[in-house]
Amino acid sequence: MTSARIPGSSASTSTHTKLFDDRRFRALLSNEDWGRLPLATWRRFSKRVADGDSVVYVGIVDEVAFSNLGWWFAQAARLIGGPLPTGRDIGVPMIVTVTEDGATGGQTWTRICARKRGFPQVIHSAKRFAGPTGLEEYVGFGVSMALHIAVEGETLTFRSAGYGLQLGRLWIPLPPWLTPGDLTVTHRDLGEGAFRFTLDVIHPRYGALIHQSALFREAES
Repeated sequence: MTSARIPGSSASTSTHTKLFDDRRFRALLSNEDWGRLPLATWRRFSKRVADGDSVVYVGIVDEVAFSNLGWWFAQAARLIGGPLPTGRDIGVPMIVTVTEDGATGGQTWTRICARKRGFPQVIHSAKRFAGPTGLEEYVGFGVSMALHIAVEGETLTFRSAGYGLQLGRLWIPLPPWLTPGDLTVTHRDLGEGAFRFTLDVIHPRYGALIHQSALFREAES
């Protein structure tokens, strides 16, 4: 296991994890776009561990915003595994674990967001390098979304490109009224080992529903 940490955390980098070159994200971008990424971002998304091993990042949630409709939608989404943030606390730790899934050639993501009171929220999802865009994310009960990956400025951006329900080998598109709208996740390098993760959900009719931002810092090697 390798780790990233914020100043003062107890996370450390394991010396026993073997790293491999990973071209799965690189293959989804043009040479020009890939070349515009900061070197630190390139390294993070070119790092692959052995099947079953994990990379762990530890950060701090520093921004959260919900519209009234967004908060209720996030609560309702708990019926399919809670894929959206539900808490309003800031200044609390967020832990992201990325585990290689040898069975599918994809990755399993676990996001743990602490709360000032009560149990932390845990979000599970699985990324598959498949589908019409080359990247899909499954969040539970067969619900998935296709993702477009792009570079905007020097920020790596993931945008939803349609939602669906997987039933065996059949993939059924979900109607817009059953979806939250446009979901965007960004990874922006801040220099000196720091990077920012953001998640935004914007509905075409009701506007901004959910915003969450967390600041991460790489562990010193």
